[in-house]
Amino acid sequence: MEESQEITVNAGDIARLAGVGRAAVSNWRRRHEDFPQPVGGTASSPLFALPEIAVWLRANGKSFEVSLGDLVWQRMRTSVDDLRLGELVARVGAFLLFLRREPAAWRDHGTKSLTRVAGVTTDLPGSADLRLDDLALVRLVAELAAEHGPLEVFEFLFGRYAEAHSRQLPVTRDDVAALMVRLAAGDGGVVLDPACGVGTLLLGAASLAGAPKAGAPKNAREAASEATSKAVFTNASKDRETSAPAGRKTVLMGQEINETNALLTAVRVLLRGAEARIVAGDSLREDGLAGELADAVVCDPPFNERVWGHEELAGDPRWEYGLPPRGESELAWVQHCLARVRPGGLVAILMPAAAASRRPGKRIRGNLLRAGALRAVVTLAPGGPDLWMLRRPDGGRPPSQLLVVDAAEDLSIVEPAWRAYVADPEAELSGESRTVRIIDLLDDEVDLTPSRHRPQHGGLDFLRDFTDALTRFKETSALLPDATPALQPLAERQDLPTTTVGELAKAGLITILQAPARMSADEGPLPVLTADDTAAGAPPSGRTTLDPALVMIRPGDVVTTALGAVRVITHSGAALGPQLTLYRVDPQRLDSGFLAGFPALGRRGEDPSQLQPPRRATGAGAHAAPVRPADVRYGLP
Repeated sequence: MEESQEITVNAGDIARLAGVGRAAVSNWRRRHEDFPQPVGGTASSPLFALPEIAVWLRANGKSFEVSLGDLVWQRMRTSVDDLRLGELVARVGAFLLFLRREPAAWRDHGTKSLTRVAGVTTDLPGSADLRLDDLALVRLVAELAAEHGPLEVFEFLFGRYAEAHSRQLPVTRDDVAALMVRLAAGDGGVVLDPACGVGTLLLGAASLAGAPKAGAPKNAREAASEATSKAVFTNASKDRETSAPAGRKTVLMGQEINETNALLTAVRVLLRGAEARIVAGDSLREDGLAGELADAVVCDPPFNERVWGHEELAGDPRWEYGLPPRGESELAWVQHCLARVRPGGLVAILMPAAAASRRPGKRIRGNLLRAGALRAVVTLAPGGPDLWMLRRPDGGRPPSQLLVVDAAEDLSIVEPAWRAYVADPEAELSGESRTVRIIDLLDDEVDLTPSRHRPQHGGLDFLRDFTDALTRFKETSALLPDATPALQPLAERQDLPTTTVGELAKAGLITILQAPARMSADEGPLPVLTADDTAAGAPPSGRTTLDPALVMIRPGDVVTTALGAVRVITHSGAALGPQLTLYRVDPQRLDSGFLAGFPALGRRGEDPSQLQPPRRATGAGAHAAPVRPADVRYGLP
């Protein structure tokens, strides 16, 4: 433990090592005068000496053990500031790649063999200096690798780095990445990601092809003890056992504008033994893989970039379907991906939901449809992103229909729908997955939003369906002792009387509440319902401290998010989180489920999942809600 003398830890590190929450560490600092004093950091994020923390925890009967993995990680965090931590993780990765490729060199020559690292890892991208000057750290990493293996060690360290920088790292959701790889690159071959970030999509392709796969710890506390650390590394090794599908050999290619992330990606795929070429640079302006054609392209590009090279790339030959407007950088990425895949090859690319309908991009969308390049648009979740599936034209007859899927976060329906469409693009599909005639899409808007193309009940169809249902109802109810009153369909459509949310509030039927300003939902003993929880229908995941100003949710409350999600609360015990609006109804006069059906009618005729929630109904902006005759029991006018 001599190497730990210079190591510092923050409150989050202490919580993880001691197996408690951050709030417990804050309480220790307030209640115990002998708690170690900070030795660095800032007032909001102090740093403490690890040996002093270890002594204090043991003296106060707290369970505490520093595993070798934690020792390595904390030494790395202490060695550099957070802005350079990624570079250090990448340099450690290069050393681990050296250990994997030439284990005998380190075993026989120790630190003297470090001069050979650069020569053994020439396939790593960028121009960064890969030397490690901290020889104590090098020895600790080598010891850890000898016990668990270079791949498992690097994924452990990368997992800790990703956890500490989760808001800065471009990481695609694992389930979405796996879906994209299965749809576009299931047959192997050369797979390209021109905006590879930290390699999530490429690792998915490597995993599908049977390359070894290791995972970072599932939980931040899993490495609190040596025994737990061993369990983590053992589980990571088990994850390596994957079976390759029958198909071509998989070769990975990727480019990333951030040199550190490119280096991290390269280390991750090369440690798995994959054949890969990763380069650093801007794919749109400086294509480092120009001239290469992939069998499949998967891409999660940056969204809403206005400085992507519109002026200098105006005459670029990649713009086969039209020059992308300045504000449509995503359409530049779509055409770049098509230009880098072989004829007949598939492209799976994530797009913002608005890219399916924004007016400046309608010309390019139309050209993609006419050429048969755009094959499917899939809404993965309310508010996006969308998944676009494309196929580079190869001279064959283009399909006459586009597949549109509204998955509503149920990704299991996407792959069967895509397989059915590929088998017969002209077949009719129904439900959440359906085909739309391309000629019907080529109007003044070229709006490809899946929710817009759901089947809608027309007036005549609705009348026929209602009449049929009424006939069946009468036939069934005739068996009852009491006959039902006569129900006749109206000859003409009639407008329903309406009221506003503001009027409901004034009448005392609802109370509108919001969380306190500057409320924190990061730590504390009290659960908090967040906007993400509301949208996903998940239990409260936030935490906060007790405060009299908090709004506590109750069963029957209606909660809305800023992106249009609506939820009726069924359990109490949590606080209302930031950026949420709560509507508390009088249950004797108004049904909360009824109110939840009309949270935002300012944009009639659209998919309810896309509607904005009600604003505070205190003025002329109050939303109108229909009132039916049966609503008299709710006390509505």
